[in-house]
Amino acid sequence: MENESVSLAYDELKRADHLMFVSLKYTRTVDVIKSIIERLMNAVNYGFEVLLQDAKKKKRISDVPSLHKLRIESVRSLYPEYASYVDFYLLLRKIDKAEFERTLEYRRHVCMTAVVEGGRLHITIDIVQDYYEKAKEFIDVVASSNS
Repeated sequence: MENESVSLAYDELKRADHLMFVSLKYTRTVDVIKSIIERLMNAVNYGFEVLLQDAKKKKRISDVPSLHKLRIESVRSLYPEYASYVDFYLLLRKIDKAEFERTLEYRRHVCMTAVVEGGRLHITIDIVQDYYEKAKEFIDVVASSNS
């Protein structure tokens, strides 16, 4: 299951990579930015699955929680060294669920302005690329620690 989850995580990263370096490059729309964020969330979630399966295998937990909130809390408590990635994942979820505005679509500085926790978060091509790098780093760390 762990290797399958790692494989699924890398598949999501490949899709996000294509969206970023092909689709976004040519279309420059907020819809593509939202799709990238969804793919990154899926990839990180698969990474959490790997960690939880590993914890179960090592008998640190009896079962992998099925409820989303419990899964996140389990990862945070079992793997405190990954707390920044849990926070990152929660930020992606908030962005995904937030009300948003579109600015400068079809231009280089396309911007998705999401209302997150009362503040306005401006997500540009450069920021979404940083998010991609952070998600990729997390999956690489999880995959290498699991092999």
